[in-house]
Amino acid sequence: MRTPHHLDAHPRPNPYEELADLDDGPLEETPLKEFLAEEHDAGAEDAWAPPDHRRGGRRRRKNRFAGLPLAVKAVVGLAVLASFAALGDRWAVLYAEHRAADTLKSRLDLAAAPEVEIGGFPFLTQLADKHLDSVKVTVPDVAADRVSLAKVSATAHDVRLDAEGLTSVRGAHVPRFDGDVQLTFADLNRELGASQVTFTGEGRDRVRADGTLPVAGHNLRLRAEARIQRQGERGIATEIGRMRLDIGDLATYRPGTRASEGLHLTPKGTADLARETRKAKALLSVPAVVRRMGVPEPTVREALADDGKLTELTGSPRFARQAARLNLIDLALENPDVMRRLGLDPKLLDSLSGLTRPVLAGRLSLAFELPEPEQGDVRLRDVRVEEDGIRVRVSGSGLSVGG
Repeated sequence: MRTPHHLDAHPRPNPYEELADLDDGPLEETPLKEFLAEEHDAGAEDAWAPPDHRRGGRRRRKNRFAGLPLAVKAVVGLAVLASFAALGDRWAVLYAEHRAADTLKSRLDLAAAPEVEIGGFPFLTQLADKHLDSVKVTVPDVAADRVSLAKVSATAHDVRLDAEGLTSVRGAHVPRFDGDVQLTFADLNRELGASQVTFTGEGRDRVRADGTLPVAGHNLRLRAEARIQRQGERGIATEIGRMRLDIGDLATYRPGTRASEGLHLTPKGTADLARETRKAKALLSVPAVVRRMGVPEPTVREALADDGKLTELTGSPRFARQAARLNLIDLALENPDVMRRLGLDPKLLDSLSGLTRPVLAGRLSLAFELPEPEQGDVRLRDVRVEEDGIRVRVSGSGLSVGG
């Protein structure tokens, strides 16, 4: 028999209905919705935007400058005015330097305008006072006799102007000035280079000349020394000495009339006489040569007849000394054939006889003289040979320009 089922008198509640009772209404009407809406509005009001520095910066700078003391503002204003005044003064001095350079170029007939530098500051104040502290003038490439001076530079002090304003300067008076005159070896080598000679410094007052000199179709090696010295108050003189022309390694020519001057065989040239019989016999066959050398005639006859005796004679130290003292210029015109046998061109020897000391010295002269001013005084103070050329110190007083 099955157990009977008992029915409850009171039925159980529906769970879905209980959940429905807990619902307070739609979401938009709840406080949560209001809260989210408030948060959203606050975020919208605080939304990010790029900062406006421009307007705020201007306000800050304006306010900052407005807060500066009056004295500081005055100083800033004066500094600005001083800057403009300095620029105006520099413009005025540049204009004055340009005008002065053009004037000097025209009045001195220069190839190029010189460089003019007006010293002192401010310039406009000096101009109003008609007095300049200093004026430096540099003139390049000034012709001076046979050479060109590389640079003439002079600084005038305490210059007094004859002027009315900036554009009406009529002249100037220079109480005193000092400067430099430079003559470069590069200019000398170029201007006196027809003989392919180069000049170099050798000590404080000496210049060495070294190169070649064309004579009668032959390029002879030239060596000489020039001593630089002051001549008078405005001139430079050169004393040319120790001149010699080398004809290969055979002979050396020294212009002059002394016993050591003229055309003489070199030690190698005299040694060749002992080795070359033909040359020795050609020289000893001239009676004038034998007499000048002081060789006894019987000894010469034996040497010409016997080569052994000839070698003995020409190989002696005494014969070498006597041959070296022999001036071949004296024998060239009368015995041209003998000169040919010795290896010397008679035409060359004829040209050398006319190349006297004054003629050769004239080709190497470095002398020049400064022009004499119409007013005032110009003097050379010091002459010095330097590595790159000759430098001369000058001074002067009482000069006038224009007027």
